[in-house]
Amino acid sequence: MSRLNRRQFSKAVGASAVAASFGSIAYAQGKGKVVVIGGGAGGATAAHLIKKGAPNLDVTLVEVNPQYTTCFFSNLYLGGFRTFDSLTHTYDGLKNLGVNVIHDMATGVDNAGKTVSLKSGSKLSYDKLVLSPGIDFKWNAIEGYDQSATEKMPHAYKAGAQTKILKGQLEAMRDGGTVVMAPPPNPFRCPPGPYERASMIAHYLKTNKPKSKLIIMDPKPKFSKMALFQEGWETHYNDIIEWIGPDFTDGGVKKVDVAGMSVTTGDGETTKADVINIIPAQKAGAIAHAAGCTDGDWCPINPADFSSAKVKDVYVLGDASVAKSMPKSGFSANSQAKVVANAVQAELAGKKKFPARYRNTCWSLISPDNGVKVGASYKAGEKAVDVASKFISKPGEDNALRSQTYQESLGWYSAITSEMFAKG
Repeated sequence: MSRLNRRQFSKAVGASAVAASFGSIAYAQGKGKVVVIGGGAGGATAAHLIKKGAPNLDVTLVEVNPQYTTCFFSNLYLGGFRTFDSLTHTYDGLKNLGVNVIHDMATGVDNAGKTVSLKSGSKLSYDKLVLSPGIDFKWNAIEGYDQSATEKMPHAYKAGAQTKILKGQLEAMRDGGTVVMAPPPNPFRCPPGPYERASMIAHYLKTNKPKSKLIIMDPKPKFSKMALFQEGWETHYNDIIEWIGPDFTDGGVKKVDVAGMSVTTGDGETTKADVINIIPAQKAGAIAHAAGCTDGDWCPINPADFSSAKVKDVYVLGDASVAKSMPKSGFSANSQAKVVANAVQAELAGKKKFPARYRNTCWSLISPDNGVKVGASYKAGEKAVDVASKFISKPGEDNALRSQTYQESLGWYSAITSEMFAKG
């Protein structure tokens, strides 16, 4: 079985941020200031690689949480395959590298004055600003589902406290109970994510509460890796999972009753449940809107380096950006961060700028040792990030290959979190 080790991972996503270079006199003296907002797969990676590649640059990372819990692999926690602690990471490695890590919330950006305002009242000046704020939710896109509803009907699509709430509800649910999941409309973070979650919840129910059911009320007629998931569900969870497409519900869940623990679909049918997981429609994180980088819900970018198509000296990467055929995922954000880091170093430290190369793989666990994947390599087109080549697992693969795919995902998780948080 092959694991993706740290060295292989760095090569796989492109070594564009690591190269021999020449520093300019001004910025070699440490006058260049970079502010990175968001400490996830994109922002943490960018802060790490910018500082590592150009130590004299002043790099500040703004992240509200003192510890970061990865959204990727959080479904495995729900299924009982990971501990919560194994998903939670500190910023100690970045601090040790010399990154100034500030645990505060960015509330505004003055593009003309090149400053970022923080909730604490402080302001940070920058020469280059990197935005990687992830997603926010479009509250009340489903009637009755606002932020206060998440305590009883968790979304668990920002990992942390919400993930624990959903896990606790599953554990407290009676055997014979009903779980309802409402996936979001496109586009959204991690396209296979809700369906891996369904698999992991079903595995938990099958193992611990086998009389229970999971009903997926989807607003979409198809979804990522659909054939692979449905094959797995039929094999392993045929008596547990029921997927209902929009044709049967007139568009999926349209209304929730938090007090009554029920959902109502577009055709007017109401279903009560013991656990309700609503994953709302999504948009770019609030600071991206405040910075003037959005066009509608998301941020258009220049494909060559993920610089904002709207604001000078700002880069937007990860879930908040519009990368066309490149999905919103942790791997995508990490890959984009490498290109952004190289671009920032070229601008501020005189380093050589390399042609952009992007990659993504999304792994999903369907049942124990039964991993599947989809992914692609990408190139920067004139107007969009274009697919260069792609791959996907096939239905009917043997157990050995599926196990190898799962082991590969474990190696990737170790490698990406080591790179994000400058471990080792």
